[in-house]
Amino acid sequence: MNILVTGANRGLGLSFIKLGLEKGYQLFAGVRTLDNKTTKALLELKDSYKNQLHILQLDVTDEQSVALAANSLKESGQTLDVIINNAAVLEEREQTVEELDIEACMNSFNINTLGPMRVVKHFLPLLEVGTKQSIVNISSNAASLTHAYSGDYPYGLSKVALNMFSEKISRELKEKNIRVYSIHPGWMKTDMGGEQAHLEPLESAIGIYDIIEQKIDINSVYIDYQGKRMDF
Repeated sequence: MNILVTGANRGLGLSFIKLGLEKGYQLFAGVRTLDNKTTKALLELKDSYKNQLHILQLDVTDEQSVALAANSLKESGQTLDVIINNAAVLEEREQTVEELDIEACMNSFNINTLGPMRVVKHFLPLLEVGTKQSIVNISSNAASLTHAYSGDYPYGLSKVALNMFSEKISRELKEKNIRVYSIHPGWMKTDMGGEQAHLEPLESAIGIYDIIEQKIDINSVYIDYQGKRMDF
């Protein structure tokens, strides 16, 4: 199985890479920059998985960067079976609506919503020739209108939009048997979730791989990492 992961240098993204390598898959790790400091963990993995791990410069906010990364795979004869849109940002957490920095809000949409759209736009041709294909957009319970809470304006709104994108692309790709999921990964101990979170990223990654590997029957687009339907 050939898998592309964005935001692959830390947190849940890095867990996807580690677990996928252990499973024997080919992993394409998309990172914003290729400097040694931000890619240290990936470079260490590369030493042990030289033929399985491929590190790509892929800035989801830059369409040219995404297009060049997709073309590099195409030119090397690669195909994809799974796209995991994991790259995200959490900004303006505690701000009231009066205090919001609108530029930060725009940046959240650019990364959290438009980023996955750019990735799907340019990598879809490689996915269409894969097998048992799926697109996994990492969403959040913050995207639930039913369980909305105050705060986290840019994050919540951008993830709601990501859910809508997931629903729309799911319908577009249904006849091609490409599965699309918008997955709440749980509250994890990451830079974004904080140390007070109760879930390790690896546990979430294990559940999401079970979904990707079709070990779980799924009847919804918006689900959690265990495959349970989420409320919109």
